Amino acid sequence: MLYLSTRGHPDRKHFCDILLEGLAPDGGLYLPEHYPQIDDAALTRLRKAYQSQGYAELAFQILSLYIDDIPAADLKALCAKTYTAEVFGTGEIVPLRHLEDGLWLEALSNGPTLAFKDIAMQLLGNLFEYELKRRGEELNILGATSGDTGSAAEYAMRGKEGVRVFMTSPHGRMSAFQQAQMFSLQDENIHNIAIEGVFDDCQDIVKAVSNDLNFKRQYKIGTVNSINWARLLAQVVYYFAGYIQATETNDQKVSFTVPSGNFGNICAGHVARCMGLPIARLVVATNENDVLDEFFRTGVYRVRGSADTHETSSPSMDISKASNFERFIFDLLGRNGQRTKALFSAALQTYGRFDLSADPLFADAAAKYGFESGRSTHADRLATIKDTYHRFGVTIDTHTADGVKVAREHRGDPAVPMIVLETALPIKFAETIQEALGHAPERPARFAGIEALPKRVQVMPADVERVKAYIERHCQ
Repeated sequence: MLYLSTRGHPDRKHFCDILLEGLAPDGGLYLPEHYPQIDDAALTRLRKAYQSQGYAELAFQILSLYIDDIPAADLKALCAKTYTAEVFGTGEIVPLRHLEDGLWLEALSNGPTLAFKDIAMQLLGNLFEYELKRRGEELNILGATSGDTGSAAEYAMRGKEGVRVFMTSPHGRMSAFQQAQMFSLQDENIHNIAIEGVFDDCQDIVKAVSNDLNFKRQYKIGTVNSINWARLLAQVVYYFAGYIQATETNDQKVSFTVPSGNFGNICAGHVARCMGLPIARLVVATNENDVLDEFFRTGVYRVRGSADTHETSSPSMDISKASNFERFIFDLLGRNGQRTKALFSAALQTYGRFDLSADPLFADAAAKYGFESGRSTHADRLATIKDTYHRFGVTIDTHTADGVKVAREHRGDPAVPMIVLETALPIKFAETIQEALGHAPERPARFAGIEALPKRVQVMPADVERVKAYIERHCQ
């Protein structure tokens, strides 16, 4: 299996090369040359593997379709090391919970940092350590987080041999709990950089550094954001797990609603659907930062500037440049790298938007790829959290509430289960839960008093050169 850039670069690379590289040399994102196809017999094998041997075996079998430069025994061991009840609090890893008629929650937030990012990040940490040791190399990870990626990456990489983490985040825009999870870590290989701006400023810095090929090579810069294919690949697995739990036979379909800001989580669903997983619809749920909802309704992709990016009560989705979106557009355009490059490196840079509304490929997108979308507001979140708690005794976080609200609007055929991907546990957004329910959410004992712990963080302006200088100083 070889990988190509969404922007048409001629090179083809193996999995372990792109694992450590992040962005392609032309600024594009890596995708496999083709999506392996899962026929009925293969889906039956995966169903039996998951039901009899568990999530780690399912992960190994799916990852094996994309990774051929790690010996099978080693890959199997890495999956077994990652997906344990000790790490994720349950042997099921991603249990499915029935909420109401036709609506299910897939619990993805049982990991060390209580967010769905743990499922991929824990694997990524083990893959990095394995491959760096095999090569005798080191890696400096530069990341951007709007809340959950940062803590998931840092908890996965802390103490890992050969790895340093430099994590940027928007200063003052994460919840107190999210900040405490990251900034309280005292490990020498973990560096937190709070950027005076919004998440998109952080993401722009990561891309700018990654596109400085000389700096990237000199300081061995890699990434854990979902621009890294390995992270997105790990997320594909839980779509298969959700499908298998919700169905009894392979002729049944399911739909997924996914709270989405950067398009990584739902892009994994797109990959699973392209592989042949029987997904009827993929519903994108946004908050007030509705760039993705606008595109799927109109065909216009229009990024917003920092001043027009709303600060909301589902802050991990306060994003106006969905970096993973390029992967879907590449597929939508028939994998035309030159056209994708023209949209993302020319039209967006010049005009801040592109318009596919008149393109027949966009008109065909919903039928061919199953995408629909909707948006949710702060008032919607409060109402959904309150309703879900009072009717079912279930407390959901703010992002999951966006998903549930939009899912209810798109439920459709009652014979097709609608699975909402839970994104985080409510304690990460306690202030809004308190506002909705009048009491604080349950807090796991290991996080008692975390907000009062000493903080280790550097605040700096949204300046690429300042961030590069910081990395240089800490790589001596």
